[in-house]
Amino acid sequence: MSDETSDETSTGRERRPGNLLPETRSFVGRGEELAWLDGELDPGVGVGRLVSLVGVGGVGKTRLAARAAARVRDAYPDGVWLVELSALHTAGLVGLAVVEALRLADQSTGPVTEVVAEWAKGKRLLLILDSCEHVLADCVVLVETLLPVLPGLRILVTSREQLGLPGERVLHVDPLPVADDAVALFAERAAATGFALDDTNRPAVEAVCRHLDGIPLAIELAAVRLSELSLAELHGRLGEHLPSRLDLLMSPQAAGPPRHHTLRTAIGWSHELCAPLERLLWARLSVFAGGFCLNAAEEVCAGGPLPAGRIAELLARLVEQSIVRRHRTDPARFQFLDTVREFGADWLRALGEEKDVRLRHRDHYRRLAREGCAEWNTGRQAAWCERVLTEHANFRAAVDCALTEPDSRVALAMAADAGFLWRHCGYLRDAQHCLDLVLATDPAPGPDRTRALWARGAVALLQGDLEAAAGWAERCTEAAEAQGDPVAVVAAAYVSGGQLALSGRLSEAIDLLSGTPRLSVREDAYGAAQLQVRVALSFAHMLRGEHDRARAVAEEAHEASVQCGESWAGAFADGIVAQTDLARGDVRAAVANARTALAGHALMHNTVGAAMALDVLAAAVVAAGDGHRAARLLGIGEHVWELTGRAQMDSPDLLATRLSHELRVRDEIGDLAYEQAYQEGHTMPYEEGLDYAAHGR
Repeated sequence: MSDETSDETSTGRERRPGNLLPETRSFVGRGEELAWLDGELDPGVGVGRLVSLVGVGGVGKTRLAARAAARVRDAYPDGVWLVELSALHTAGLVGLAVVEALRLADQSTGPVTEVVAEWAKGKRLLLILDSCEHVLADCVVLVETLLPVLPGLRILVTSREQLGLPGERVLHVDPLPVADDAVALFAERAAATGFALDDTNRPAVEAVCRHLDGIPLAIELAAVRLSELSLAELHGRLGEHLPSRLDLLMSPQAAGPPRHHTLRTAIGWSHELCAPLERLLWARLSVFAGGFCLNAAEEVCAGGPLPAGRIAELLARLVEQSIVRRHRTDPARFQFLDTVREFGADWLRALGEEKDVRLRHRDHYRRLAREGCAEWNTGRQAAWCERVLTEHANFRAAVDCALTEPDSRVALAMAADAGFLWRHCGYLRDAQHCLDLVLATDPAPGPDRTRALWARGAVALLQGDLEAAAGWAERCTEAAEAQGDPVAVVAAAYVSGGQLALSGRLSEAIDLLSGTPRLSVREDAYGAAQLQVRVALSFAHMLRGEHDRARAVAEEAHEASVQCGESWAGAFADGIVAQTDLARGDVRAAVANARTALAGHALMHNTVGAAMALDVLAAAVVAAGDGHRAARLLGIGEHVWELTGRAQMDSPDLLATRLSHELRVRDEIGDLAYEQAYQEGHTMPYEEGLDYAAHGR
């Protein structure tokens, strides 16, 4: 996974750490609340470091939090970070969601809170935990763990109930005042239908907003209806009682406070105004987590009275009615607001379709995972990486569904495929979790079990858990040999040889890896493992100081990578070639090949690979005589290594090499100049740092 994103100021010129997106819709009202939050979130003024915005669904807590955070972000040089929790379906994932929002390329096996705490040590940042109500206990644990050890951290929470922690500053977010802000919001949202507020229609608008208790989401859903109803008809329809089939969704436990009842009534009213097939699509779409594309909607939601050929037009209608929204950064994707999705999920249960549609969702992403593995070692690799990143929440939900029966063949196959993809796209903990669950059931021998064992061992290698990697390597080798697939046996050698190399047993690693047969490289996941065998062998030769042999094997791996069209293994091979260039004294070639490696790792969002390439590039640049630039590159590289939780992969050889580069730069430009240039690089956001490394800007 790549490191952090960067947000921009209103001018769009200044990049800074953080993932807060610019607002795309106007913001109405909340002047008093924003003034209070300005003080509470100002590190020099606010008395508390935990602030909670509490209110019913649809009242605008997330928009208020984002607007307030944007106003104070200059006070947080290390970023404002939004952590969206609504897509989480199981307990224990809040810390992982924080790691993912921060874009930390976590390579460790320790508690995720320790990973966050280590990265945030000495930093000043604002963390927004959005939609905490369904994972409240996990949020409490996270906050109680982080705040005492990170004095520069402030946390802003949005939830339907407060955390209940000492020192928590709570702002109860009320609906908008009807006479002014609510009316203004209605008028703005209705303007798209051609409506214009004036003195004659203002009383009717006020009546509508009063009927909706001033709840922003309810007002927005009502306003868009002016495209098909007059204002008088809108007011009249709001006063009608919902049909009994909608009342089925309104149990006393579900209804909650009166204002919550008002919101559900408003959503239910919008639901009633939808055509029958629109309502059915709304319900079925609720199984998606995080977002979806049209193709996925057609695959998962079609069936019975809802043909696939109608879904595009029905989805467009739901967008027109503000029930479904286009994704802010990807117009080809769609998403729900949480409360609207929850209503659809309730309706899906009432229809008795929840299990069937969730299984269709599981099977859709199961097919995608299998296709991704089948094409991983081809020119489609980068596209599959992007798809895995984009669809991560849906893959996770589908795997969770499969894991409800962890001893099933479906669970094993899906864990093997998803585990492989997650391993290569930076989601190591997700891979470890699903693979451990299915392998703990001691599944029967077969190709899926062998692939799952390989993926688990490969995960352990990247996590630096060499003891675990040795155990998984042994089991994978036994399974591959019993299976009789020669390519599976070669793949198993990667885990065994990689574990030996990282353990410092270089001669054994070289003997094992060099003894594997050179079979025709496949296009699937095992083909990727074949290339990784060659990269691991080249790496072992490099650590042993056998530069010519390292280069020969790396060039062989590079050529095979080019023929396949893949980038993941090829980028590592390019980095090793760059190191041999340095050993030969060919500085210009070393710079060029290090930049090529960096570009390949950036394409695959491989933060560990990027960090390794940056170290090589810094060494090449100092060898070229540009000490100031080399110091900046070392700062950029250290920034990236920090995000992995394992500097230089905890390798004594790599750590010693990196220290030697630093000492050489210090000797060349002096300690003061080194520290200044190093800090300039260390504080650069990820993308800016990579751009500087690649182009000198």
